[in-house]
Amino acid sequence: MASRYQEVYQSWIKDPSAFWAEAAKAIDWIKPPQKIFDPDMGVYGRWFPDGTLNTCYNAVDRHVKNGRAEQAALIYDSPVTGMKRTFTFAQLLAEVNAVAAVLKDFGVVKGDRVLLYMPMIPEAVIGVLACARIGAIHSVVFGGFAAKELATRINDSQPKVIITASCGIEPNRVVKYKPLLDEAIELAAVKPEKVLLLQRPQEKAEMIGGRDFDWGDMVVPALAEGRTVKPEEMAATDPLYILYTSGTTGVPKGVVRDNGGHAVALCWTMKNLYGIEPGEVFWAASDVGWVVGHSYILYGQLLYGATTVVYEGKPVGTPDAGAFWRMIEEYKIAALFTAPTAFRAVRKEDPNAEHVKKYDLTSLRTLFLAGERADPDTVAWAEKILGVPVIDHWWQTETGWAIAGNPIGLGALPVKHGSPTVAMPGYDVQIVDEGCHQVPAGKMGSIVVKLPLPPGCLPTLWKQDERMKESYLTEFPGYYKTADAGFIDEDNYLYIMGRTDDIINVAGHRLSTGGMEEVLASHPDVAECAVIGVKDELKGEQPCGFVVLKSGVTRSPIEIEKDLVKLVRDKIGPVAAFKIAITVNRLPKTRSGKILRGTMKKIADHDPWTMPATIDDPAIMDEIMAALQTKGF
Repeated sequence: MASRYQEVYQSWIKDPSAFWAEAAKAIDWIKPPQKIFDPDMGVYGRWFPDGTLNTCYNAVDRHVKNGRAEQAALIYDSPVTGMKRTFTFAQLLAEVNAVAAVLKDFGVVKGDRVLLYMPMIPEAVIGVLACARIGAIHSVVFGGFAAKELATRINDSQPKVIITASCGIEPNRVVKYKPLLDEAIELAAVKPEKVLLLQRPQEKAEMIGGRDFDWGDMVVPALAEGRTVKPEEMAATDPLYILYTSGTTGVPKGVVRDNGGHAVALCWTMKNLYGIEPGEVFWAASDVGWVVGHSYILYGQLLYGATTVVYEGKPVGTPDAGAFWRMIEEYKIAALFTAPTAFRAVRKEDPNAEHVKKYDLTSLRTLFLAGERADPDTVAWAEKILGVPVIDHWWQTETGWAIAGNPIGLGALPVKHGSPTVAMPGYDVQIVDEGCHQVPAGKMGSIVVKLPLPPGCLPTLWKQDERMKESYLTEFPGYYKTADAGFIDEDNYLYIMGRTDDIINVAGHRLSTGGMEEVLASHPDVAECAVIGVKDELKGEQPCGFVVLKSGVTRSPIEIEKDLVKLVRDKIGPVAAFKIAITVNRLPKTRSGKILRGTMKKIADHDPWTMPATIDDPAIMDEIMAALQTKGF
């Protein structure tokens, strides 16, 4: 079908308030908003300022009332424990009510903060929705996060209650959460009054009398008694949650999401961007600690009446590279959303996609990729093995939903490999130079979004309005700074070439490390790669490429490295001055799959560096240092 994208985007440009007023009709309001946008409220204006609603009611209760009580709301699948469970909307409502009742018993009231430090289990979703029900502001911190980093988040959000579990489970180990949490509380200047602890069978945690309460002793009886809690009436502008951005040091950056704009934006995306219908299964293979998990595990599907998935496993190793395909077949998943790094891991383990042949994937209509740049080679491989559209889209923790994408529900636009396609309604995306002047099509610059940001984006940082302005709104007046660099082509397709600091200056030439990574990834032996700019006395910076080879490659790494140097020279030209390729067994990444290029650069430059709190496996840094030393760094 022909895409309606242009028509819809133009309708937003013509009358943004009318556009979002129409989108807001998908939400059940207590008091429907009469004013759609107030430019004088907050840091840059606020959406639906006079509307009231309850997000939990919209995510659960209304579907029970409207005939979806027995539909699957949440599917839990844990290959690491062998546990599987499906909750209907009616069952989910009962569970949420029980936890909400316990939080009320603990004295939690509207506006209090509750911090969740949880693995990928249903109780994480239930706990979050219980907070939304009673008007408490939740802050989810990735389970297993280091004690010091957790303590800074406790100090910043000052939670009255912390909800946690005794452990998280990785393919080869059990991660004890409670000792990490106890240490974090010890370090924190601000202490929670109570801790609600779910004891998992794999690890029994010690309890601290008077502070710690067992989920089994508190929630299970409340559920058995059928306790209920009336949803709290919330202003659309009231905070729903605080999500701390990764990689912060000192005072963390708490991204605030409000109730009204969040619900409206996510409901709009489910149909228009993702092409999902109520009752269908949409799986975001992420974690509740990240923004993707917030938007499309905790909220999006439930707000819309679709089915969400909580998966406690990995793309490979639980048990093999067919894990995703087993899930799609078993639960008839209509759309999968994951990070490109997950597909690179699958491809590395199973380059010929032998596992795909074992499963019935006819339910899958679309694969969505986000979280980092989707290199064209990975996209092409996924298209070939799955035979469905593979859609890259681009967004940030701060925006909460896609800035740019390919709106499947409006009729897909042609895919251009390397581009997340076009700006979504709500976003006026522009490319500017250092002086905030727009640059011509095809020329690289800083990617900015004209204010105001649409509903669903951060209105501010938690208790840090000035930092919000300084971090995002000052450098380019009238615009939101994405801190990403790229260009827009003659068809208005956007290309993200890396973070602004991933643009390197080689002998006066501004070059994109993303463009070089694209070339390296096209080599048939390369599974994944990262390019950084290393200090160079003569040229200012020189590019250095790290590559991970596919399983089963027999050629010597030295030969392949020579190939790669030649390949970049042929495709980008001598101007790139690309002379260093280093083969490594793996790349250092955050738990969400982002490659830690900044830390790798500091190591190569011999600058001071600290182990990132979000790193997946600290031991990888030793391998990177050793690899750099072999090349004379």
